[in-house]
Amino acid sequence: MLKFSMLIFLGSGIGGTCRFWLANCIYHLLGRHFPIGTLFVNVTGSFLMGFLFVLFSERLNIPAPFYQPLFLVGLLGGYTTFSSFSIETVNLIQAGNISFAMLNVLLSLLVCLSATWVGIILGRLL
Repeated sequence: MLKFSMLIFLGSGIGGTCRFWLANCIYHLLGRHFPIGTLFVNVTGSFLMGFLFVLFSERLNIPAPFYQPLFLVGLLGGYTTFSSFSIETVNLIQAGNISFAMLNVLLSLLVCLSATWVGIILGRLL
């Protein structure tokens, strides 16, 4: 159990750091009028979740205890940002930007689910 906790700890730290740097680079380039950095991280994280799940479990036949704690729970759990998505959407609503808030919800839901599906398909094709 301690071994798995350490893998999750390590993966979460790496994933959270990647999320911070990537989202902030995007915000630096495009501004903060719309939470595009968080959306980008959620889409890429969703894609990687689908892709890595299929790669490890179906293609490489690696048992879940060997990949799940580090990569799926730790790395991608630290990387994806639905908690940030939630607070940013609420902040948009409270600021009166209802259309941006709804656009964020719609894009996050549809594009992230689509990215997960594409990741699964790509993982199965390899």
